[in-house]
Amino acid sequence: MERSVQQSEAIRVSVVVPCRNEIRHIRAFLDSVLRQELGGIEMEVLIADGMSDDGTRKVLREYAIGFPSLRVIDNPGKIVSTGLNRAIRETNGQIIIRMDAHTLYAPDYVRSCVEVLHESNADNVGGPALARGEGYLAEAIAHAYRTWFASGGSSFHDPHREGSVETVPYGCWRKSTLDRLGLFDEDLVRSEDYDLNCRLIYSGGEVWQSPKIVSWYTPRTSLSKLFRQYFQYGFWKIGILRKYRRIVSWRSLAPGSCLLGGAVLASCAAAASLSGSIWWRDLFLTSLLSLAAGYFVASLINAFSVARREGWRFLPILPVVFAAYQLPYALGSLLAILYRPVLRDLPPPIRKVVMDRR
Repeated sequence: MERSVQQSEAIRVSVVVPCRNEIRHIRAFLDSVLRQELGGIEMEVLIADGMSDDGTRKVLREYAIGFPSLRVIDNPGKIVSTGLNRAIRETNGQIIIRMDAHTLYAPDYVRSCVEVLHESNADNVGGPALARGEGYLAEAIAHAYRTWFASGGSSFHDPHREGSVETVPYGCWRKSTLDRLGLFDEDLVRSEDYDLNCRLIYSGGEVWQSPKIVSWYTPRTSLSKLFRQYFQYGFWKIGILRKYRRIVSWRSLAPGSCLLGGAVLASCAAAASLSGSIWWRDLFLTSLLSLAAGYFVASLINAFSVARREGWRFLPILPVVFAAYQLPYALGSLLAILYRPVLRDLPPPIRKVVMDRR
């Protein structure tokens, strides 16, 4: 094991944060970052602001006056990947830790990241995705986020998992690792972290998850915002598939495949009805109803499971929340098959939809 954090007084850490229009979360986020219990670690914080126009920039300037270690830089690209790259290029630290303004961090988050990076000797480390919402709907969205049914069963949703994984939230790297990988892909609006971890693993590196690294993600507070977020996730995950020309994760194809299957069955039933083939029409309709019934049963089973654990008052809304995760993801995936997910090539209406991160 390398030297402990307490002994490594010269360790310099740079926290990089992409941010745009986060007025509802920015103060609580900054408080959690600037109250880190660092021990012997020297920390700087670089926030790449995507030209916020909701008051976020004013708050950032206020905090920067009181904390000399906090710097705010412009991110005219307005997307996460461009913001991260701008911040990383200006860092002075040996270790880079990414954070997100929608998340609150345990007081020992930075120190734990550095310790796990040294102890595991991995190339990227992070903790599990713990979600915490305020209010009935936000709580339901957070509870659904922790289920395999809504989010696909990635390892980072397991709060007890420790070991090698395919990706982690946010990330902590040696700066030399990021320089070697070439930083984040600026053609990606979403899934830029997953893409970086793919490149890391394919080059022989290791991503490590540890429950010692604790943070609490704040999910979207409305179904419309959740719908938009997961539409973009589905769209840009196909961009990863196109980039590597291999199935990175089979589970990411399940929502789109089910929706496409349902659309094909409905179209075939309509065509059979128009042609007068009653037998084929009934066969396709039966298959479509079976697919829908299977989804409905699975949704109810998972809703009962979550409600039994978290409270029965969430039971009525959970099937709706599950659909708000899965349907937009499926729609985004199918749209990405028609429109190549490269930002500069998208028609303006599609570009606006898949860039909006509110």
